[in-house]
Amino acid sequence: MLIKYIILAFIQGITEPLPISSSGHMLLFRSVFNVNMPNDLNFEIICNFGSFFAILLLFKNDILILIKNYKKYYKYLLCIVISTIPVCITGFLLKDFVEKIFNNIWFLAISFLITSISLFIVRNKNGIRNDSDITYKDALVIGLFQSITIIPGISRCGTVLVACLLCNMKKNTALKYTFMLYFPVSLASLTLGVSDLIKMSNYSMFLMPYLISMIVAGIITYLSYNWLTNWVKNSKLHYFAIYCLILFIFILYFFR
Repeated sequence: MLIKYIILAFIQGITEPLPISSSGHMLLFRSVFNVNMPNDLNFEIICNFGSFFAILLLFKNDILILIKNYKKYYKYLLCIVISTIPVCITGFLLKDFVEKIFNNIWFLAISFLITSISLFIVRNKNGIRNDSDITYKDALVIGLFQSITIIPGISRCGTVLVACLLCNMKKNTALKYTFMLYFPVSLASLTLGVSDLIKMSNYSMFLMPYLISMIVAGIITYLSYNWLTNWVKNSKLHYFAIYCLILFIFILYFFR
């Protein structure tokens, strides 16, 4: 049973920073190999905790600068808040709906296709705007894009990155803003996940596999982030687009 958790944690870790949907890959793996797990959504949230710490470590200097100089960067911080509000609203209102479609493999195929097309559109995009150039309108647009990422297969990282590039941001600026938005969304999800886990009558039996999975996911996330950074800087987003298209075709063939 433990090896099953570790494999899924590895998948979570390698896909979380990449624009290819970690939740979509987890669902696809379970569907292909007929892996049945109790509390799938809670497992993903706890696994995401490991990814959260890894990305926090990667961006600790940027976060410290924002905290120490919050008056100087108040506009940037407010933009993060604005971009976060839409996904919090959709997450709260559509949580039950998302859980119902969570195991719909055909919906997952369409989501991978949408991600593929989105990444292909911005494959060579590189704007001119820096952190200080982000407007409240940009923040709202990006937030609306992010609001649809509660759907498995719609990559949060990929969708926000696409939105940032469409707002004419530089690649480095887009990458940074994408992962700055990751923190408040993840914290909200983790809070809900931990509270749900504690409410489980048999939660103690899951503590050890969850803890090991969290550590595995964190280590792999830390390593895979560099992969994303290099590919974005070198205009290789089309590789991720092709990969998601292959997943779309695979699902149509395998589950026909």
